[in-house]
Amino acid sequence: MAHTDDEGDDRLAAEGEVAVARLAIDSGDLGHAADHLADAILADPQLPELHEALAELCAAAGGPAAARELFPLDGEVYLGTVVCRAHVEAAAGDWDTAVSLLASAIQYEPARPWAHAAWLAREDLPVLVDPDAVAQAAARAAGALPDPLPTELADAVRPFERFLRAVVAHHPEHPLLLAMASGLTRRFGATTRAVELAERAHRLASGYLPSVMLGNALRADGRPEEALAVWEAELARVAPDDGNSSSYLAVDVAELYGTLGRPAEGLPWLERVLATEPGHPKAGPAVHGLRHALDGDAAHLLALADHHRDHPDHEYAQDLLERLSHREPWLGMVSGATEATVNVLHQVLGSAGTGRDTEIDCTASAVEPPSSVLAVQLALPRSTVSYRSVGEPDPRLPLTEPTTRIWAWDGTDPRPAVAAPAPSSADLVRATAEIVWPTVPAAYDHAVRLAGLPLDELLGVLVHPPTPREDDLGRALLAHQPELWVRAVQAFACLGIAHHRTDQPWEGSERRRVLRDLLLGPEDWVVEAAGFALVAIGWTHPDARADVAGLLRQRLHYSAEASRSRVVTILRSYCALVLAAPWAEQPDRELARRLLDEADARDEADARDAEEVEEAREVEAAGEGEEPGPTEPEPPQRQYQQRSEEPGPSRPGLFRRLFGRS
Repeated sequence: MAHTDDEGDDRLAAEGEVAVARLAIDSGDLGHAADHLADAILADPQLPELHEALAELCAAAGGPAAARELFPLDGEVYLGTVVCRAHVEAAAGDWDTAVSLLASAIQYEPARPWAHAAWLAREDLPVLVDPDAVAQAAARAAGALPDPLPTELADAVRPFERFLRAVVAHHPEHPLLLAMASGLTRRFGATTRAVELAERAHRLASGYLPSVMLGNALRADGRPEEALAVWEAELARVAPDDGNSSSYLAVDVAELYGTLGRPAEGLPWLERVLATEPGHPKAGPAVHGLRHALDGDAAHLLALADHHRDHPDHEYAQDLLERLSHREPWLGMVSGATEATVNVLHQVLGSAGTGRDTEIDCTASAVEPPSSVLAVQLALPRSTVSYRSVGEPDPRLPLTEPTTRIWAWDGTDPRPAVAAPAPSSADLVRATAEIVWPTVPAAYDHAVRLAGLPLDELLGVLVHPPTPREDDLGRALLAHQPELWVRAVQAFACLGIAHHRTDQPWEGSERRRVLRDLLLGPEDWVVEAAGFALVAIGWTHPDARADVAGLLRQRLHYSAEASRSRVVTILRSYCALVLAAPWAEQPDRELARRLLDEADARDEADARDAEEVEEAREVEAAGEGEEPGPTEPEPPQRQYQQRSEEPGPSRPGLFRRLFGRS
């Protein structure tokens, strides 16, 4: 394996620590030497000179047994001390303690090659250790490992797995050892072998732990129904008040039903747990997860956020919220755009030869959100966008008379009505904005770094967005979907506004006034960004929810009415925002859901029409003796002129390729 620059730096650091340790040994300062060796082993656990110096330290102390006190394990213990003590115990012949300490190091930092120790590979070691001690060590090491193990972790832990396999070969009838070995084996992807080990343990001593491990192995091996049978049989065997162990197994049963697409069958198991343990740290969050699986309502996700705020030690609520929010529009990522201008931009960016100097003159039939122009000019600065008409009701007009204006119009041509932010402010927003986030509260908290920016600066960013960051994702966005970056900048700038002067009570605050003005302003992506900030305030400040619901309602009903006479390109995304505010009144949520269903039906009809057109083209080509196939692309040109009559959905396929959606 080639060394990276960081690995080279680590080796140099370790060599320096070893050199100082040897000087300390020579001067008789053994405690000082031990400290430096503990630091060295953190930097490079496999450095040969380090292990030579550790042997020298043991000799200077009067032997490995005497050297133990140089690496004490009482009080505040450091990882390097634990690993050095493991090697000293091995040198002293206390193999059980050595293996246990090595497992503790793996548990704490599994990516480091702690297990690549020469003594762990001794052929006679499996017969020198106590199988009970090894089983406990295996449980400690495996408990912190992901399932399955990624390659880097698997390489680091593999020598420990080999050692465990050899111990199992010498103690093939030890139930606890077999069960714990099954857990580690499963994480290495050997699920069939894991099932064999767990089945043998279960036959030898059927009980709680072998049942749990067998169910885990069966589930990993693609046999979930068999896992359910094992777990339910064990739960039927134990007393209902058998304590936390059985309650956690009941949660696993419930969630496995959810994984199988049968969440309704899992809920009674959780309700049974909560009836006896109302404060159970996993069952409470799991109920919300299964209820979400039943109806998809964001109310259950909000309940998870509220649960975690009330019980910050219940980390499972946070983990579950992140999992269920992942890549969901507004809940875990910025929503996409559907403007005709954006569709044209995608077509041009997907053409061979397109570069930053490519020009397009894009003419749309009707005025669209002016932020779509920002996306075009971000990717292709020399391009222009124009509109031929204005729909009714006029999308350029605010819903109410605002005190905050960020757009002005020269006829059908939009222009920023506020100055660009200072470079330092733009850079801070650039460093903060994200197109994905773990949860709504996490996005809100992340934006707190913008709290110190003046309102004028945050408003300026909305219409003068900085370019994406100079990383792989930033370059991909600029080259393929710049509108997502613009929308991310606007979303986080509005979250920054949500943090402005939080010393002011919400009602009557500047942050409420500005976000309300933006939400009810001209039809634009900034409307959605302000709506997202208001939704985030509702998620994190329950006392503001009723007011936020009222503000969201005004825009929703206006957009629904406007969509009867013209295209409202932000309607789908805005409806998703309303549904992300489950405290909104039921009629408003039902309206948002109906509008989304109607948009989905239109998309399906458009897709069928496009498919029929393509089939007709292929039939026509076949009738003329041509081989049907893709049309020949036009030669790339430096200047494009594109007229688009009606907005349509943007290309989701590219989004999936960039960000891993299926």
